[in-house]
Amino acid sequence: MFLFIKWLLSAMETTSAPNGCGYSISSIYYNLCDLTKVWGVVVEAVAAAGVVTSFVLFVILMASLPFVTDKKRKGMVALQAAILVFTLGLFGLTFAFIVGRYSTSCSARRFLFGVLFSGCLSCLVMHGLWLALLQRRGRGPRSWMLCLGALGLWLVEVIINTEWLILTVVRSPPGIVTVPDMSCSIANQDFVMSLIYVMVLLLAVVLMAVPSLTHKHKQWHRDGAFILVTGLLTLAIWVAWIVMYVYGNRVVGNPSWDDPTLAVAVVSNAWVFLFLYTIPEICFLTQEDPDQEEPHDGEHIYPARSLVYDTILKEPEPPHQNVYMENKAFSMDEPPTAPTKPVSPYGAYNGQVRSAVYQPTEIALIAKGLTKVSMDQDAMIPRATAPSLNLKSGSSLPLSSESLPS
Repeated sequence: MFLFIKWLLSAMETTSAPNGCGYSISSIYYNLCDLTKVWGVVVEAVAAAGVVTSFVLFVILMASLPFVTDKKRKGMVALQAAILVFTLGLFGLTFAFIVGRYSTSCSARRFLFGVLFSGCLSCLVMHGLWLALLQRRGRGPRSWMLCLGALGLWLVEVIINTEWLILTVVRSPPGIVTVPDMSCSIANQDFVMSLIYVMVLLLAVVLMAVPSLTHKHKQWHRDGAFILVTGLLTLAIWVAWIVMYVYGNRVVGNPSWDDPTLAVAVVSNAWVFLFLYTIPEICFLTQEDPDQEEPHDGEHIYPARSLVYDTILKEPEPPHQNVYMENKAFSMDEPPTAPTKPVSPYGAYNGQVRSAVYQPTEIALIAKGLTKVSMDQDAMIPRATAPSLNLKSGSSLPLSSESLPS
């Protein structure tokens, strides 16, 4: 009889599954499929869309990296990629607040809530610091220094939550899934007090973004404005959920609204990070460096690397050659103009041997005149002898035929 009653109670329990959930689903997952409690299904759908959007934006960010021409923006890609990863984790954490409370879900809520938010806020703090230093000194820290700074700020919260997790889980090992343990028995005020460091980072985000609003360059001014708006909306969301989680739900008389309050806060804050920071930063990646001034004639300024290649590939201009014939009898009145295009060294080759080219020098003219005279005398005398030059008179002209010896 006892076994029959126990079987009947279990059968009644399985037949009382909410609308939209199957009989084989555990009761801790009813909020994911219960159509009578719309908040669970709606938040689940919004979180799933956020997971897909974060992954797509991460792929777009990595694919746009080779096309970034501004080195300053290229150094911020690492921080933006980290924010996308942490935002993806926030969308996944939303499911831990939708399902029922048990040891694993309670530990994930307590540990990942501060870790994921501190990761996003640490990157925003370092980006705001970079903008402030860029305005003051004209250049900001290197990207690896910003990554180390964000990593240091994030590790503080990781150490704090790891210490809490070790103390609670080790002291109270997880038992049956449906029985809450010590990790689920934490009070709402204690949960909020454990996030003080995250609140300090949130305040730092707002303060770091204020100086960049007076930046002389428009694009850095817009970056600071988006960071400031993201910090202010995050601050407003945190104030709203803390008031409802600690005080409002008790006054209304619905303590069961604690989990929906945290789930809505996490998913809405994650979408704020996407819409107000990540998407605008990805759109700004293709902008040019504002420090590079455009010329007045509208010509495009190429980077230094392209100038080097242009110098190498540019045809060398031929040296200006003044062609003068070193001849006392001849001189050129005007030097030829330099060619506008590179001239081939074989352009003047006509197939003749260089020694056969006629060179009108003075000695050649004299020899030509003597040869002509000798040919004329060959017909008159048996032999022709070389003429003797009058060296004393300094004349270089050939003698007449009458002075030739017989």
